[in-house]
Amino acid sequence: MAERSTAAVDVADNSGDQPLAADAAKATADGVDTQNGRAADVPMPEKDGERRSAAPVTAPELHSGHKLARRYRLEECVTRLDGFSSWRAMDEKLRRAVGVHLLPADHPRARTVLAAARSSALLGDPRFVQVLDAVEENDLVYVVHEWLPDATELTAVLAAGTLEPHEAYQLVSQVSQAMAAAHREGLAHLRLTPSAILRTSTGQYRIRGLAVNAALRGITSDTPQRADTEAIGALLYAALTQRWPYENDAYGLRGLPKGVGLLAPDQVRAGVHRGLGELAMRALANDGATASRQEPPCTTPEELAKAVAAMPRIKPPEPAFTAPPEYQHTTYQQGSYGRPAPVGMPTVPVSVAVPPPPPLQSRTGRALKWGVAALLIAALGLGSWQLADALLDHGKQNTNETTQPQQQGPAPEKKELAALPIKDAKEYAPDGTPQNPGDVDKTYDGDASSYWRTKSFSDGPKIVIKPGVGIVYDLGSEQEVKEVSIGLRYGGNHTTLTLYATDSLSPKDAVDAKKKIAGANTKDDSVKLTASKPVKTRYVLLWITEMPYAGYDNYSGAGYKQGITDVTFKG
Repeated sequence: MAERSTAAVDVADNSGDQPLAADAAKATADGVDTQNGRAADVPMPEKDGERRSAAPVTAPELHSGHKLARRYRLEECVTRLDGFSSWRAMDEKLRRAVGVHLLPADHPRARTVLAAARSSALLGDPRFVQVLDAVEENDLVYVVHEWLPDATELTAVLAAGTLEPHEAYQLVSQVSQAMAAAHREGLAHLRLTPSAILRTSTGQYRIRGLAVNAALRGITSDTPQRADTEAIGALLYAALTQRWPYENDAYGLRGLPKGVGLLAPDQVRAGVHRGLGELAMRALANDGATASRQEPPCTTPEELAKAVAAMPRIKPPEPAFTAPPEYQHTTYQQGSYGRPAPVGMPTVPVSVAVPPPPPLQSRTGRALKWGVAALLIAALGLGSWQLADALLDHGKQNTNETTQPQQQGPAPEKKELAALPIKDAKEYAPDGTPQNPGDVDKTYDGDASSYWRTKSFSDGPKIVIKPGVGIVYDLGSEQEVKEVSIGLRYGGNHTTLTLYATDSLSPKDAVDAKKKIAGANTKDDSVKLTASKPVKTRYVLLWITEMPYAGYDNYSGAGYKQGITDVTFKG
């Protein structure tokens, strides 16, 4: 790793007094700004502090497959904005995914970004997404940070509904404590939005972009502690009400009604936890609101963390108890003996069994017993002989009357379908704007964890801005295609797929002119398409026209999108 500065750099202590959360731009903390759900390549209005004028430098023109320091292989560009770009990359040395921010060395903010990244790396707090490397090399400045594939962005969590009181308590407790530790080292965030908070599969909250995201955008503030505290209050307010505590809509959440000011959470949504609602108001009181119950406002993350600690701890909800099914008695155990009669039911008298008379024990009784037994044996033998004789006669009669059945040939064996090899594949983008051409080969590499993914669209499920997206597969030679199995990255809502026979790997004609093989609509994460009649072709187009809605996933913003994990052709 390149040499790191030992001085803590506060990139947010110069100017501006606008609160962080006020009129926040729709931008994810990894550097992706969105407009109506679409990735934006131009800067958006900022009010998260004082933002300097946009840098005139354009983002470096790099491509998938480019390597940095002979180690970090760029795979997918997730943002190109304000002269910098953000990528998902692969650390080939440690064989793990990482995130990379890139900007030219002569960018006006390059020095600030480099210093902020190195200072953030020195903090070493596991509650933050860690900066792994910060380097200036070959006229480029790049910052490498952790990639958390199992984490979910808070934006997607809030889109599903409000948090339970225990979850909201954990959110404000963990985030306020982490930011208090950062400010003690002189580091501010200044872009502490729902997209900067990640919830891991274990329920822990991680903060990404400490100091770096603000430095990338040139955001500063005269009161960084107050700005970060108000931002945490906005996060808690949104978690309790599923509303953004300002008039403008942001991060997929509706804002408050215009002209009424800051409403208490319990005035926005019924059933809000009283203590947490008051805590959110105390953190948001920095913007001129009156703190609930006249308690003093929290102006620093340290004060907010102490206020959270002073609250009665909110325990997780008790797991729901399901009563076991009523015990079913066996036939042997059924009956009323020893069981209390239900209330209100008439009492059934219990009959007492009369004991049988004692067996005959005299000499005459024993003789009589053996005589009866001998008669029974003789009668049984005679009856058995007569029955066997009758059955034999009946069998002979049936043999004479029946004719030998006609012999039938063996049933034809059903031929099993064989897998067809895929020699090559290429994206089909008739409008000239492909989705993710570098990952097409991951749809047939035999690895279910790798995939090709479309971009996120704001309108759906039907793709509005283009006729569809798809991939053309080369089977090497003409084959009879009878069945195709497709693994999908996202389930839910519905996905519409159609298979067409085409003439080349890069067809020129429109989709409507191609011969249809099969089609289907599914809500599952896999689908099998079967042709009514086998179609002989070398090139097959997999065409997607409708996609489900999915939340944030591996630096892919929330929206209507789909991914292909595995494709298998059979014929």
